[in-house]
Amino acid sequence: MKTPSQPKGVREGGRFSTTAKPESTLALAPEDSSWPSITYEERRLDDLDEGPEAYGSNRERKLSKRPYRAAITPEIAEVPSIDIPSEVAALAAEASVEIARFDQEIGSEFANFTSILLRSESASSSQIENLTAGARAIALAEIGDTSKSNASMIVANTTAMNRALDLADRLDEESIISMHEALLGDTKPEWTGHWRTDQVRVGGASVHTARFVPPHQERVPAAMTDLVQFIHRLDIPTFEMAAVAHAQFETIHPFPDGNGRVGRALIHAIFKNRELTHNVTVPVSAGLLSDTDAYFDSLTDYRSGNPVTIIELMARASFAAIDNGRNLAADLQGYEENWRRRLKARSDSSAWNVANLVLRHPAIDSSLVQRELSIAQRAADRSIGQLVDVGILTEVSGYKRNRRWVAVEVINALDAFAKRAGKRRTL
Repeated sequence: MKTPSQPKGVREGGRFSTTAKPESTLALAPEDSSWPSITYEERRLDDLDEGPEAYGSNRERKLSKRPYRAAITPEIAEVPSIDIPSEVAALAAEASVEIARFDQEIGSEFANFTSILLRSESASSSQIENLTAGARAIALAEIGDTSKSNASMIVANTTAMNRALDLADRLDEESIISMHEALLGDTKPEWTGHWRTDQVRVGGASVHTARFVPPHQERVPAAMTDLVQFIHRLDIPTFEMAAVAHAQFETIHPFPDGNGRVGRALIHAIFKNRELTHNVTVPVSAGLLSDTDAYFDSLTDYRSGNPVTIIELMARASFAAIDNGRNLAADLQGYEENWRRRLKARSDSSAWNVANLVLRHPAIDSSLVQRELSIAQRAADRSIGQLVDVGILTEVSGYKRNRRWVAVEVINALDAFAKRAGKRRTL
């Protein structure tokens, strides 16, 4: 029977044999490829399995008796090099320069932009997984509104990205597990704190009809150890390192759920670990979001022994994302300048401190203001009132108690960022 704790993509209801032995291996790499491709091994379902194939159609019942093919990820920690065409290498190098420039200019000119950009990247990464929510819902979820489940999951993804950046100095198996725990610890704690213990699949109703079946769970620990060793190599340029590490992570699929979001957070952790970035999260996912078909196709190419596609796609996505990020920064700086003309208060007043706060947290309540600014309730309420009077904040709760306000202009800027990123097709 299907249990509530089972994640989407896991073989429903039954168990997989942990004693199954590989029965065949099929190589997929092109003969002229210098990067190793995945191979496949045959695995069989446990005889006690009671998944959909066991009680489905006659075809599904027959399939359940046959072996399925699970991927074997190649070891990459000691692959001599990533051979890519010179024009792609040049594109990746140019993207690295642009990322570093963006990080420097935004980090030094607009301190409030760091958290806004992190939230935007989290929303874009979640949207790739078909988790969508407007900026207002996300901002309200950050201060405790649980009415929109997608918004709450996006907030959890922001927490995971923050955890990834905090742990960037020590990228190892433990830190990657910690990133995943930050993402799903509140909603699915049983899936966190360890690598997956079941077979998962990508697409399809079962492992026999799936678009891709990642490695059997027995192979995950060794594959992740190899990936961590690869991440710490010093002979590979940072950008190529991050792109390939991400693709390898997605191929291993080490968790029951959340692999895409953790895998994209890993990109930013590698950027910071290798000191490509210091201040902001470059919204790479916002660039990938514009063509998710191409993104998923690039992962398929990688598994066939071609790392070029994911490197080139991520480079082009970085340029698009940085351009979008600069537009967002310009919008927010314009609003900040406009507020300075509207808000008649001393520059060191609590009202201005709240105005700076809402650039980071576009939805607030009195408790948040008190906590963030270390001020009393009366001062917090008075300052909020000043921003309401000049139209910077708008109340959205409609209650006398537990009142909440949003900065509509900031919300609109974030929604415009998301619209520019777009998504051509939902898979």
